[in-house]
Amino acid sequence: MTANLQKLSIVIPAYNEARTIHMILDKINAVQLLNNIEKEVIIVNDCSSDDTKGAIERYMQQSTLPIVLYNHEVNKGKGAALHTGIKQATGELVVIQDADLEYDPQEFNVLLKPVLDGFADVVYGSRFMGGNPHRILFFWHSIGNKVLTTLSNMFTNLNLTDMETCYKLFRREIIQKIDLKETRFGFEPEVTAKISRQPDIRIYEVGISYYGRTYAEGKKINWKDGFRAIWCILKYNLFR
Repeated sequence: MTANLQKLSIVIPAYNEARTIHMILDKINAVQLLNNIEKEVIIVNDCSSDDTKGAIERYMQQSTLPIVLYNHEVNKGKGAALHTGIKQATGELVVIQDADLEYDPQEFNVLLKPVLDGFADVVYGSRFMGGNPHRILFFWHSIGNKVLTTLSNMFTNLNLTDMETCYKLFRREIIQKIDLKETRFGFEPEVTAKISRQPDIRIYEVGISYYGRTYAEGKKINWKDGFRAIWCILKYNLFR
């Protein structure tokens, strides 16, 4: 099951991340993946209003990191950017990476291990399990995450601790055959609902660290996205 795993596609949706995009790319470049797996970085610039596009292009000129850049002509949302990136992935495995600095690419290997050991087809990185560092931020966000995860679990019959996590790793043939619709932050509950219905799917969860941002530091998700997530949980589980 693991002999042909030669490349990891790292899909990065980017919107107004000109200030930090080079930092996350440096971190990705520094990671030595298990089994010397290659990296393919796919960045989807979702019509940023700052210099995200220019910052990425300048980075590509001076770095040996294999990066492919796609640009949306209009802002479509994080989910739509992920759809574009996932569709273009060529690695046997696909992982999602936010363009900010909340998640540490050094933990790609933590996500990879259950797959390389022959146990998993999909791996979620949980911010709520394990002994890794977690920045202390918003109480109600953590309660909201737990409510959404519990509601999702009730319908999917999974026992995830962090459905809303960014870090999700998939076998490419699994994620590319799923018809994804949500263009904003509804991606997380939608993909979880649809992944859970794949026949004989093996889903694992591993503990990761979390270096969260405040709204002043650029965090974008808000309470409206929480209500949308509830609707998506109901929609993609009850009304499939």
